[in-house]
Amino acid sequence: MQLQIKYFGLLAEITNCDQETLEFSKSQVSDLLKELYIKYPLLKQKDFKVAQNHEIVSNNSNITNPEIALLPPFSGG
Repeated sequence: MQLQIKYFGLLAEITNCDQETLEFSKSQVSDLLKELYIKYPLLKQKDFKVAQNHEIVSNNSNITNPEIALLPPFSGG
């Protein structure tokens, strides 16, 4: 499956892109993160959430949507 990965904030700076398409054959978010940590080792040091279908998902969730977003912590006021 081709995944469209979107990066926001500091994560876009680390990856040097705001989105990319990856060929992915596994099924869980944790598997995707392992691949991304290999490609972008600095990601492993950062705190972020993963979203699909515009909802935050856990690392053991199955990937059911080809669009994934990596979201840094939000601050507001």
